[in-house]
Amino acid sequence: MTDYLNRREQLYGPLRASGVFTWDWLYGEEYALACLREISPDLRRRLAEATARLGRVFAKVVPVLQQADDELLLELGVPKEALAAVRVAVAGISPTVIGRFDFAETDDGLKMLECNSDTPTGIVEAFCVNEHACRFFGVKNPNEGMAAQIAAAFRGIIRAYRRQGHAVRHIWFSSLDWHEEDKGTTLYLMRQSGLPARFAPLEKLRVWEDGLYVLDGERLHPVDVLYRLHALEKLAEETDTDGYPTGAHVLRLIAERKLAVINPPSAFLIQTKALQALIWSLHESGEFFSPDEQECIAAHMLPTYFENRFRGTEAYVSKPIFGREGGGVVLYDADGTAVERDGETLYWEQPMIYQKRVELPVVTVETANGPYEGRLLWGSFWIGGEASAIIARVGGAITNNMSYYLPVGMPW
Repeated sequence: MTDYLNRREQLYGPLRASGVFTWDWLYGEEYALACLREISPDLRRRLAEATARLGRVFAKVVPVLQQADDELLLELGVPKEALAAVRVAVAGISPTVIGRFDFAETDDGLKMLECNSDTPTGIVEAFCVNEHACRFFGVKNPNEGMAAQIAAAFRGIIRAYRRQGHAVRHIWFSSLDWHEEDKGTTLYLMRQSGLPARFAPLEKLRVWEDGLYVLDGERLHPVDVLYRLHALEKLAEETDTDGYPTGAHVLRLIAERKLAVINPPSAFLIQTKALQALIWSLHESGEFFSPDEQECIAAHMLPTYFENRFRGTEAYVSKPIFGREGGGVVLYDADGTAVERDGETLYWEQPMIYQKRVELPVVTVETANGPYEGRLLWGSFWIGGEASAIIARVGGAITNNMSYYLPVGMPW
C-alpha cells in the first residue's frame, strides 16, 4: 500500500501543486486512481464512431423541438420559464459546445446511457490529467491533441453569436466559487478557450434592468457572453433574497438575445432524458430518421419510455429526467424488485423515464484502500459537434459523483 500511495503522490502531486487538478481527493475520499486502464485501438475507434453518429441523431432532433408546441416541451421537462430561451437557435453550430455521452460496454456493443450536454464535468481529467498519467505510465494517450478542439468549439460559437448580431465583447466564465471541481473545470475551460474572458463566481452575477452584470465592489461589469457551469433547470427556479425570480429574468434575457450563453440553450433540450424516450418512439414508428440513423439508434440506444413497459418482462432502470451523477436512479429486476437504489436525496421529485437495464462490466482496480471491484463506465466527449476525448469511471452499479476516475492509455 505504501508503494501505491507513493506512486499516487508522484502522479498527482505536481498537478495539485500547479493548481490545475486539485480534486484528486474529494470530501476526504480518493477520487483519482494511481493506476491505468488500457483500451484497445478498436474500442477507442468504436467509442468515437458511436459518439459522432449519436451526435448527428441528437442534432437532427433539436431544431424540430425548437419549433414544437409548448405542450411537447413541457412534457420533455422544459420548465415554463425556459420555454422561450430553449427556442433560441444559434445557426451553424452544434446544439452543444461541450457535451459528453456515457456508454456501457456490453456483449451487444456500446450502449449509450445518457448525454450530458448542458453542464458536463470530467473535462480536466480527460483533456489534461489523462495526458499526464499516460506520460507517467509510459503509454500512448488516447486523447492526444484533443484539447485543441475546445478552443475551436468556443471560437466557433462566438463567431456564430457575432454573426447573429449578439454583442460578444464582454465574456465571462462562471461557476460556484466554493465548489473546487466546478471552479477548477471552469477556469480550465476559460484558459483552453483562448477567449479574452474573465472569471466571476455565480454569486457575483446581478440582473439589472435589461442586462446581466458582474458585481465587483460597487461597480457593475456588463456580461455579453456567459459560460456557466450551472444547470438551466436550476436557473429556472432561482430567486434572490427578496423573492424576485432572477433566474427567470436571466432566461428572458437569453430569449430576447440580450445575453449569449455557453453551452447554448439548445443543449438543454438534449440534457433531458425524456428526449431519449422521444427518439426511441420515433425509431419504433420508423419515422423521421434516415436508415443510417435508424441503425445507429438500434445499435447504440436503449429502449426508453415515459411509462414502465418492462415490468414482468425484463430488467429495467428508472431515471429522473434531469438527474445527474446517478441521482434518483433505481435498478430493477424484471419482476419489479429494486436491486440498487441511489442513496442521495436529490431528483426524486422529478418525472421519471424507464429504460432497459444493461450491466456495466466488472473490473478490479488498485485504490488507497486496496483492491476494489467495481463497474466500468465510459464517457466520450462531444466537442463542437465532433467526437473527442474519453474518460473512464469505476464505481457501483449506479455511477455517482464519488465513483473513481481511472486514467486510460493505449499500447504504443
